[in-house]
Amino acid sequence: MAEDINSNIQELSLETVMGDRFGRYSKYIIQDRALPDIRDGLKPVQRRILYAMNKDGNTYDKQFRKSAKSVGNVMGNYHPHGDSSIYEAMIRMSQSWKLRAPLIEMHGNNGSIDNDPAAAMRYTEARLSKLAGEMLRDLEKDTVDMVLNFDDTEYEPTVLPGHFPNLLVNGATGISAGYATNIPPHNLGEIIDATVYLLGHEHATVDDLLTFVPGPDFPTGAIVQGAEGIKAAYKTGKGRIVVRSRTAIVPLKGGKSQIVISEIPYEVNKADLVRKMDEIRANKDVAGMTEVRDESDREGLQIVIELSKDANADGILQYLFKKTDLQVAYHFNMVAIHNQRPEQVGLLTALQAFLEHQEEVITKRARYDLKKAQDRQHIVSGLIKALSILDEVIATIRGSQDRKSAKGNLIAAYDFTEAQAEAIVTLQLYRLTNTDVTQLQAEFEDLNDQIAQLKIILTDPKALKKVLKSELLAIKKEYATPRLTEIQGEVQEIKIDKTVTVANEDVVLLVSRAGYLKRASLRSFSASGNDNGLRDDDEIVYLDKVNTLQHVFIFTNKGNVIYRPIHEIPDFKWKDAGEHLSQTIAGLSGDEVVMKVVVVDDIDALTGEWLIATNDGYIKRTNFADLAPRSTYKKKPATFIKLKDDNSLVVGLHYVDEEKLAFDEVFLASYNAQGLRYNLAEVPTTGPRTAGVKSMNLVAGDYIVGADLITKDDAIALISNRGAFKWMAADEVPVTSRAKKGVAIMRELKSIPHRVVGAVVVPKTAPTALTVITDRNQTIDIMPKEHPMAQRYSNGSFVIDTDTVGVPTRMQPVVTPLILV
Repeated sequence: MAEDINSNIQELSLETVMGDRFGRYSKYIIQDRALPDIRDGLKPVQRRILYAMNKDGNTYDKQFRKSAKSVGNVMGNYHPHGDSSIYEAMIRMSQSWKLRAPLIEMHGNNGSIDNDPAAAMRYTEARLSKLAGEMLRDLEKDTVDMVLNFDDTEYEPTVLPGHFPNLLVNGATGISAGYATNIPPHNLGEIIDATVYLLGHEHATVDDLLTFVPGPDFPTGAIVQGAEGIKAAYKTGKGRIVVRSRTAIVPLKGGKSQIVISEIPYEVNKADLVRKMDEIRANKDVAGMTEVRDESDREGLQIVIELSKDANADGILQYLFKKTDLQVAYHFNMVAIHNQRPEQVGLLTALQAFLEHQEEVITKRARYDLKKAQDRQHIVSGLIKALSILDEVIATIRGSQDRKSAKGNLIAAYDFTEAQAEAIVTLQLYRLTNTDVTQLQAEFEDLNDQIAQLKIILTDPKALKKVLKSELLAIKKEYATPRLTEIQGEVQEIKIDKTVTVANEDVVLLVSRAGYLKRASLRSFSASGNDNGLRDDDEIVYLDKVNTLQHVFIFTNKGNVIYRPIHEIPDFKWKDAGEHLSQTIAGLSGDEVVMKVVVVDDIDALTGEWLIATNDGYIKRTNFADLAPRSTYKKKPATFIKLKDDNSLVVGLHYVDEEKLAFDEVFLASYNAQGLRYNLAEVPTTGPRTAGVKSMNLVAGDYIVGADLITKDDAIALISNRGAFKWMAADEVPVTSRAKKGVAIMRELKSIPHRVVGAVVVPKTAPTALTVITDRNQTIDIMPKEHPMAQRYSNGSFVIDTDTVGVPTRMQPVVTPLILV
């Protein structure tokens, strides 16, 4: 016994077992659960619901019955799954906002476009719609294959006769293992017109069918944009379109207006849409929305957005299209079961498969009707013959012992068949009249015509197509409705006016060297006097009046650039310090400082270049447009130059417009008092994440302290570590070429030599005031005009007592205080 048990044990790898089991499961859910059949457009659960209700007599011409009864029948006889899944499928087939042509009529709460759940099935009542009757018509005439149900007690159809292209009319959606389907609903009349055309033109193309079917026809109406997406979907089964709500801007009294939404995209939850728009109003993401109301009732859908006086109604609408489901993208993925396997199909294939199915249905129906007509004609001919020899027939029957012998005697005596003899012995006496003979002869002739017509249908393909065409046109005449969805060829680009999302306001912007930034109202700035909230050891890099619609780029000495729209910079009181860059931007160094700030009006129109130089002797030009912000700008800085090591710093950063490219030159000053001047054209333009080229040939221990743009009309101002200042004409430094050692710009002393710690290019005729900063955070202002112009070998004059205020560390132009008028 133990040996028999052990002999049945198989050693299989988990991979083999899982692969086999999942393969079976996948095949089941693909073919028998999630995907519709291309012929009748139904999933198995939908087909079983319709079949069970039809078999139960729960049709459109009968009274409604409890949904629970139909669900119970389906679950007990055909679909051994949970009652909730069956009821949900039943509910969907009754929802007029989901299906273009509902297949079930329902009394009671069957859900809503707000995604409210339907009432329990014990409360609702349902029956088949009249159109669903067309799906089931001729089912009893052996038109489709029938198979045993899950427990072999009942037969169910593998597909319904259909009679109209339900796959395209009502669409489908579903997800299975490795496959998904998303087929939109279409207009029944248009689909039938295309089907009829294809029936008469076997070589029709998708372009031909597009003249009849311009695109989907959603039950919720709305507007479809994207002719190319529709065409691609109908050719390949995949495509993208945009579905936009139908809206109108209605003017009101007092200069006010309102946006009225009468149709929304297919399968958009109206309640969620209204909630999202109201959140936008409450959060003041756009200016001008005062109220969002859902005024939908039994008469139809209507959402109203009240706007304030002089609000930009069109701008607000564009913003809502962009930020809410007022406009959505719909992706075609037309997958259906075709020839017992999932296949991505286009419009042509779907209609051809439907026509093939219909031809098969009509052929099987004709065979069934022919056999039935021939059988009846055989009986009628026997009855006519019997009535012509009625007395002999009666005598034969009376002379027989029983029913069986009577049939045998009739067959033997008068050459009747078994079926004719059975009909004769069961004939009722009241029918033995002359009138009945006339009726039988008329019936015989009618059957003769019917048989001839059915034989023509079975032998002549043209006759079959004629029948199919007439039936399709009859369905169109009975059930077609006007198109609900408007088709527009081009997808309209959504352009959001900034004045809608950002209040147009003048503010004061401050950015400090230590990395603090803030904006404040003009009123707060004016009321605070000189108290700007900065620490004593911090200093202003940028201070000016700006507009909330502008943008700011903040450059640091570590090669990082931080972008911010002005309206996103936190609003502070002027006396507050503001927000530090490190609070929102990751990756900044502790010793990183802001060196330049630039404000622009339009980030989509950045022009010109930046000249960038580092202390370790590299230089490059980079296009401003390459610094346009990315999606991560709120959390990460962008790079405008790649530094060689941690000790490298940016010491020169200057904007270069197209005019300067032709006339300007580059001036470099090193710590060891070497100066180099060459044409700007020698500096190549490279990308932001490059290090550039060699700018100056530096000796060991030397480094660049200043890099600037210069012309022959400029002067060079220098400050040494010993507190000596001088300024000299630009011509003192001859123009050579890039990467040279340069010339001495201060006289070399044997003891305690002067080392340059600051170099600034200033206009020769009207030099700007300069500020020198010392290592004790002391500042000394210098007016170059108060000092004589010096020569290149001069060391200038001492202007700073280093023992008293500290050693100079850098020099820069004086930041002009902002005065608001």
